[in-house]
Amino acid sequence: MTTTTIRLPEDLKARVATAAKRSGTTAHGFILEAIAEKTQQAELRADFDGVAEQRYADIVSSGKTIPWTEMRKYLEARVAGKSAKRPVARKLAR
Repeated sequence: MTTTTIRLPEDLKARVATAAKRSGTTAHGFILEAIAEKTQQAELRADFDGVAEQRYADIVSSGKTIPWTEMRKYLEARVAGKSAKRPVARKLAR
């Protein structure tokens, strides 16, 4: 494990100490957990953005998509436990 030094404003340091005590952990443990959570959040966001970019590229290259009204109707039926015919992608109207 490596060592990293961070400088915290006094008010943030006090807030961390209070939150850590409430959580039943040390300030060090609390900070590590916060960094891990923020890192995971950034990684998930990057994955989400990558999937969105790929899907958009697929739409642009194929020129096909499913209108939101059709997809919404399909999803609402599925959520309600009903069987529904999956919408078919078609060329975008220009």
